[in-house]
Amino acid sequence: MEGLAQGEKFHSVQEAFVKYGGVQCGFCTPGLIMSAVDRLRDNTQLTEEDVRFAIGGNLCRCTGYTKVVQTILQAAEVMRAAAP
Repeated sequence: MEGLAQGEKFHSVQEAFVKYGGVQCGFCTPGLIMSAVDRLRDNTQLTEEDVRFAIGGNLCRCTGYTKVVQTILQAAEVMRAAAP
């Protein structure tokens, strides 16, 4: 994930995954984060359906994706609040 971080500062999606429990075993986390970042670059007004579509290509065997989806929606909120 070092490609997203700015020095020691994580990207807001990375921070959200830690803060809101989107991280499970960690195996699928990089793909989920990259999919979320890609989707959020175009639109921070995501619905749950948008998020589920965005991460649809990622397979996670640890979760039912509920925490992951909630985490990405929280990251979108943070990004909207930080936008100029």
